[in-house]
Amino acid sequence: MFGARCLLRALRSCSSAPCPGHKPSAKLSVRDALGAQNASGERVKVQGWIRSVRSQKEVLFLHVNDGSSLESLQVVADSSFDSRELAFGSSVEVQGQLVKSLSKRQNVELKAEKIEVVGNCDAKDSGFVHIHTPVITSNDCEGAGELFQVTPSSKIKVPEENFFNVPVFLTVSGQLHLEVMSGAFTQVFTFGPTFRAENSQSRRHLAEFYMVEAEISFLESLQDLMQVMEGLFKTTTMTVLSNCPEDVELCHKFIAPGQKDRLEHMLKNNFLIISYTEAVEILKQASQNFTFTPEWGADLHTEHEKYLVKHCGDTPVFVINYPLALKPFYMRDNEDSPQHTVAAVDLLVPGVGELVGGSLREERYHFLEQRLARSGLTEAYQWYLDLRQFGSVPHGGFGMGFERYLQCILGIDNIKDVIPFPRFTHSCLL
Repeated sequence: MFGARCLLRALRSCSSAPCPGHKPSAKLSVRDALGAQNASGERVKVQGWIRSVRSQKEVLFLHVNDGSSLESLQVVADSSFDSRELAFGSSVEVQGQLVKSLSKRQNVELKAEKIEVVGNCDAKDSGFVHIHTPVITSNDCEGAGELFQVTPSSKIKVPEENFFNVPVFLTVSGQLHLEVMSGAFTQVFTFGPTFRAENSQSRRHLAEFYMVEAEISFLESLQDLMQVMEGLFKTTTMTVLSNCPEDVELCHKFIAPGQKDRLEHMLKNNFLIISYTEAVEILKQASQNFTFTPEWGADLHTEHEKYLVKHCGDTPVFVINYPLALKPFYMRDNEDSPQHTVAAVDLLVPGVGELVGGSLREERYHFLEQRLARSGLTEAYQWYLDLRQFGSVPHGGFGMGFERYLQCILGIDNIKDVIPFPRFTHSCLL
């Protein structure tokens, strides 16, 4: 999954064979190429990402997509083009002749004369190590107090006052454990259940849900973090569309008409970036009446998040640099008095609102020490503070709710419809 973080490298040509002399190739999107009515050998250039690779003895087949269409363009090349760099997720530029396809699965295909790898994307080289973080924990990562406490059954006789000698809870996030492990493996991730005792029956909240979380050492800017977040969303979505096209099409056809075009729009365009301060100003100038009045220093509610996405043309938008008072103790201080914000980022998407939340972590010992002291958490998080005393490095990470992600790409309005056994207030069947 974290092949999503494919870093752009120098242009690498897969073939040094000279191309026959001809006039410059016309650049086409995948959608335009697939829609060509008279494919009779015109020379074209297509850029995109490899969705699949199939190598035969004398022929190489690639399926390339650039986000302009849910369907991919088949590229047919001589087996001499085969290279380990032509892997799923790699970005390529293909030049060749657009011809009618002999296969019944597509009308046209691109007969490659030249293939250049723009950005290699070998999942094995992405460097992320999968960590299985614990479900039972003694910390409250989010600091919101919305925890399920774990206690032994009354039938079990525990000699001590408490089974673990300290209060323990079902995890709300694996972040703090990932921070520990990122000190050994640099780039780590986890994918597992998380729990929130939030008294809500809204269409986007569950008491138990799954989350993809990542932590990256030597990360020094929100820009780098947002690049990973956007890459994860786009590459994962393209993988889903490639491997489960019938399932996605079923939802788009019968549940969310128009979602196909909205999803193509999200994949094709770069995500936007606005600051929290800019977001509040946009909300204040809105003609819409909100249930919660927007003001600087107050949290953004779902109605605000959805409005911001619409205001930005239904393109996913990153909101960055939130007030320090709104965020947990571990987020990095921007030192920007008098506003006093932290290096936090939320990714807002159409139909859902917040999908991903992340931040740079406070790696400076004295800053973190002061934050913990003000919150009365020094004793409970001494181990976390110690991480900053011995070999600390700049780092950051994020978490993406998996069920909200499914809501976003499938166009399903209620989060309870994307999980087999939803758990929420007053409901825990089976």
